[in-house]
Amino acid sequence: MTPPTMPGLPPLSDSPAMGVRRFGRVNWLGLRTLARREVMRFMAVWQQTIFAPLMTAGLFVVVFAMALGQGRGQIMGLPYLVFLGPGILMMTVIQNAFANTSSSITAAKVQGNIVDTLMPPLSAGELLAGYLAGSVVRAGLVAMVIGIGMVLVTGRGIAHPGWTLAFVLLAALMLGGLGILAGIMAQKFDQMAAITNFVITPLSFLSGTFYSVQALPQPFSTLSHWNPIFYLIDGARYGVTGVSDAPVWRGALICTGVVAGVLYLAWRWLRSGYRMKP
Repeated sequence: MTPPTMPGLPPLSDSPAMGVRRFGRVNWLGLRTLARREVMRFMAVWQQTIFAPLMTAGLFVVVFAMALGQGRGQIMGLPYLVFLGPGILMMTVIQNAFANTSSSITAAKVQGNIVDTLMPPLSAGELLAGYLAGSVVRAGLVAMVIGIGMVLVTGRGIAHPGWTLAFVLLAALMLGGLGILAGIMAQKFDQMAAITNFVITPLSFLSGTFYSVQALPQPFSTLSHWNPIFYLIDGARYGVTGVSDAPVWRGALICTGVVAGVLYLAWRWLRSGYRMKP
């Protein structure tokens, strides 16, 4: 017996079976819309998200290079200003990539409109990719702006552009994923500020941004190598100057493993709706 139909609607027999998505394996329209929303969200205030990090990086250069660098010798065979540049670049990338995803999720939860993201037919993988797209674009723009300024100030080019790009991408994915986890965990802005101030900022400052870990006494030198952000900054320094504290391949493998673990956990939490559903 043929199932009844409503005028203007396809027969029920033509509808997809339960659990089968009518728009294919990937909801490209939804994914593109979410990614565009995440990009437009920070581009609407580009003075704060793109220009402000450049000003902050410039202040770090003035304070550390001009005030402290005049009396310092070379570090790892590099003038202090050249040594400092890649660390500041990567530290800024890290902070902006984390802020993009964490602030997006936390603000949506606090304002009560997280349901607008959860209701559309988007899988956990599509949600993850959409949120990460905003972090990658924002991190890339910040890195490009600061990189241009760094080249103009130091008068040196990029030694290994491929490695520089690879570590900027790894940093955007790692901290973007951590931002998703932090946004899921936090229920209000105070909790997010605590995560930023007591976890992300110390890890980025204590990872060889302003100094070489070779100069640290034991056990701090060894402990620094357990900080994954150290490998991001060290890899960026190798990409820009050709000099690094640790083998660049080892740093890339460690960062790739950390990225895989962070993104898998973020995918699991998004899939289960952990601390996301109202």
